[in-house]
This record gives sequence, C-alpha cells and structure tokens, in this order.
Amino acid sequence: MGIQVCTGAMMMCSFGVAPSSLVVLPANRTMTGTPAANIMDNKPIVNIPPFGMCNSPANPMVAAATAAALGVLTPMPCIPVTAAPWAPGAPTVLIGNMPALNNSSKLMCNWGGVIQISVPGQFTTMIP
Repeated sequence: MGIQVCTGAMMMCSFGVAPSSLVVLPANRTMTGTPAANIMDNKPIVNIPPFGMCNSPANPMVAAATAAALGVLTPMPCIPVTAAPWAPGAPTVLIGNMPALNNSSKLMCNWGGVIQISVPGQFTTMIP
C-alpha cells in the first residue's frame, strides 16, 4: 500500500538540483490534515514549483547555454513542463473524480526528467 500525498510533499526531479514542495489547491475539498492530491495536480508553477537549476540537455535553455559555452554543460533555471498527469496513482481511491496520488507515482517532464515523491507530506493515511 502507498501513502496518500498531500500539499507540502517533497519532490525531486532527476535533472533538477534542488527538491521542491508540492502545492495542492483545496478545490477538491479532500483533506489529510492538508489538501490531498490527485493525479491531475501536475500543473507547472501552480502545483509543481521549479527544482532550482535544470541539467537536461533536452531543455532548450540548457542547450543554448551549453552551445554558447562551447559544449560545456551549463545548467539553467528550471521551469517544469508537465503535460501528462501523474502515473499510475491509486485508481480505487478517487479525489475530485480522479485517482488519488500516492508516494510511488511519477510525473514526466517534457525535458526528460522524472519527478518523484520523496516525502509524501503526511504518514498516517494509506491508500492502495
């Protein structure tokens, strides 16, 4: 069983240099002490803040800075681009008519990074 993810959960991107904290708006009116997340809490900046600097060569800003530095990888500020929802979620638990987000779910960034939950934000609510 996974652990329900809520606002304040710590996340890490495989190409980011710093952790970030998940922001869940209370629109779904489901609380685990703080607002509970579902798989559609994937909006850049609104739900997924930047992860410091980005090291992905697929990121156009990093690619341009690297080319300007004659091929030396040059990190640039992270701006997540997450078009798809978190996967897989918990399909048997619905929050706001969408599967709940658990601590084993992953989110793909369009620049090639994999965002995963490192600390779920709470430790008492378990979901399948």
